Amino acid sequence: MEYRLTKVELVNTLRGWSKFSKRKVRLIACGGTALTLLDIKASTKDIDFMVPDPKEYNYLTKVLRDIGYKQFNPARWKKENELFEIDLYSGKKIHTTELLESPLEEGNHIFLQNIGQLYIGVLNLYDLISSKLFRGTSVDFEDCLMLARVKEKEINKDLLIKRYNELASYDIAEDRVKGHIQSFVDRWGKEVNENGR
Repeated sequence: MEYRLTKVELVNTLRGWSKFSKRKVRLIACGGTALTLLDIKASTKDIDFMVPDPKEYNYLTKVLRDIGYKQFNPARWKKENELFEIDLYSGKKIHTTELLESPLEEGNHIFLQNIGQLYIGVLNLYDLISSKLFRGTSVDFEDCLMLARVKEKEINKDLLIKRYNELASYDIAEDRVKGHIQSFVDRWGKEVNENGR
């Protein structure tokens, strides 16, 4: 059975980092980490954060190295004896998806809390859904449906489709990812109809 992190464990990990950070670093949660911090999922298998400011990213990765984390690829970090991995993305890119705007721009993230010098936010719902749908796994689709169920009143379906398609138009796999949004919206609509909402 794979190890999973709860919200409490995520926050405790961030508290651990904050003890060594002497400068402000803005972290924007994405993927399963965002859903766990928003209380939509009970846990996540790893930690995913964007660090939109490159200087803050460089500072944080230096802090992590100093406290024993090792870098395994451009995004992935791990500390010996810890069961989970951390993916840190610099700028406005998650995996291979580049967002239209920085998550730090107004309206592009949801502030959660400050932990020492660490500013913790969550990616806005549109970019959160889009970035997960781009990956297109069944788990990502289920996560997006879970998010849509809980935050239904906060998501404008037409705006989501427009934003997703605009994002897809810049992607190298545009043809592959374009169909994901329609599949998702169809499944979401079917759920709403079946539940009589």
